[in-house]
Amino acid sequence: MTKIYHGHVWGSRKDKFRYLLENDINTVEWTELNPQAPFYLFIPFDTKFLPEYETGWKITDIMPVNVLGFQTHRDSFAIDFEKEKIYKRIAEMRNNRISDEEYYRKYNIKDNRDWKLKEARQVIKNDSKWEKKLITCLYRPFDWRYCYFSKVAMDYPRTELMNHVAGKENLVLNLPRIIKLEEWRHALVAHVPSAAISIDINGSYVIPLYLYPNTQNQQSSLFVEKSPNLSSDFLSAIKTKLGYIPTPEAIFYYIYAIFHSPTYRQRYAQFLKIDFPRVPLTSNNQLFKDLGTKGKELVDLHLMKSKKLNKLITKMGGEGDNAVTKITYNCVSNRVSVPEQQRVYINKTSYFEGIAPEVWEFKIGGYQVLDKWLKDRKKAKRSLSFDDMLHYQKVVVALKETIELMREIDGLIPGFPIE
Repeated sequence: MTKIYHGHVWGSRKDKFRYLLENDINTVEWTELNPQAPFYLFIPFDTKFLPEYETGWKITDIMPVNVLGFQTHRDSFAIDFEKEKIYKRIAEMRNNRISDEEYYRKYNIKDNRDWKLKEARQVIKNDSKWEKKLITCLYRPFDWRYCYFSKVAMDYPRTELMNHVAGKENLVLNLPRIIKLEEWRHALVAHVPSAAISIDINGSYVIPLYLYPNTQNQQSSLFVEKSPNLSSDFLSAIKTKLGYIPTPEAIFYYIYAIFHSPTYRQRYAQFLKIDFPRVPLTSNNQLFKDLGTKGKELVDLHLMKSKKLNKLITKMGGEGDNAVTKITYNCVSNRVSVPEQQRVYINKTSYFEGIAPEVWEFKIGGYQVLDKWLKDRKKAKRSLSFDDMLHYQKVVVALKETIELMREIDGLIPGFPIE
């Protein structure tokens, strides 16, 4: 019988090269593997908690309609911080006085297999409602931008997002299928279309709570209302557990709370890395409701709708302008609790004051939220407006409250597996 062995080396490149020079196939410390279905992983895999994890419902079995987030393949053209700039770009596509050659040069764009400028211009010239496709999107965590949500500007706006999310009232989960990081922290709600790399550069899926009838292609009645994106098998299962079927929102909030449980993330870390997450169901109605309450608070925070965001905990200080040119977090140590010594500088003199280390370091998906938000504006050579500064300060509150809510969620759960 064939045997499979695994070995790995951690450390710097220099240390790895040294190890390889000093060892060979006979001296490496090998671990024998026994790959199991369905993934047949060629790495060591602790299956201790796998049976209890697999009793949970895979999120795509709960909410069957899902799709990879949108991809433009020309972000600098299709997405912008300012609505007016997007409007101008698209309006100029309709202008017959501007040749294709001029347009290529002006916006530094090229044709590819899925997008041709000439075809895109013809489409938008015939679209009397073209302005309605200029909407907001989730580009990065807490970073909403303007985009032209159409194949006129994007390669893959995704039919599912156009039908069920863009311009609709909805809640969507952003989740990856596979992650390459050691830690799973990859759940984020949105209410607008999300980019494929909104929470991780390796891609994430968008899962809407509601589905809308496709009235544009006359495939259903104009009077048919939205329907929950919840499978009948799942609804039967949760009815068996609780004795009734909760509202779609209640189910969404419960799931969102579970995905933000630190213990859930740590206990099932290995399994969360290799496939869509699973949701454990409880038969304790009070626990279901209590977790749902926390989940709703998280959703309101992450959509910037919570009243808690109005109580700012930071100040803007320093002299000079608000151009983002050099980002530095100034904190003597992680034990420092004096706001004056917890500053995020955006240039040599201007700073946000009162950002605790755990808030500054907080990550969603593959991004350190507060750092990434500023780095993108540094890259774009932007100065922060009053609204930008206020938004950033509210994000600080949202992250601080998220950290506290995550602790509270763990405090509500008596233990795993959830019963």
